[in-house]
Amino acid sequence: MIELTDAAAGHLLELLEEKGFSPKENGLRLFVEKGGCAGMSYAMKIDVPTEEDSVYRNGPARVFVDVESLKYLDGCHLDYVDALNDAGFKIENPNAARSCGCGTSFEPAVAGTAPVYDPATSDGEVCGGGN
Repeated sequence: MIELTDAAAGHLLELLEEKGFSPKENGLRLFVEKGGCAGMSYAMKIDVPTEEDSVYRNGPARVFVDVESLKYLDGCHLDYVDALNDAGFKIENPNAARSCGCGTSFEPAVAGTAPVYDPATSDGEVCGGGN
């Protein structure tokens, strides 16, 4: 299951309207792909659901997740933050052993194993791909 906060749902609906998409047909596709400074990267795009997708809702706002990505995203908390120094969708992922400082990539946790980094020095460091 993926939790979509009220702030994330509201921003998603605003985004769909701004781009001319219907929330009845479209939503946010949340997925992961290999890459980024921690091994896996989060990706998002406006899309339509497929029969294989898991669909998560908060009111009329919907998030679509494919089967492969759900392995890495199950239990996530998707929020939207609008701060002076940063704005955007933010993912809190209980399946991440560590996350990149910019929040766009993560190292997946593997049951029964320790991460291959020193958590005292590596977790949350700003990646080389940020500002």
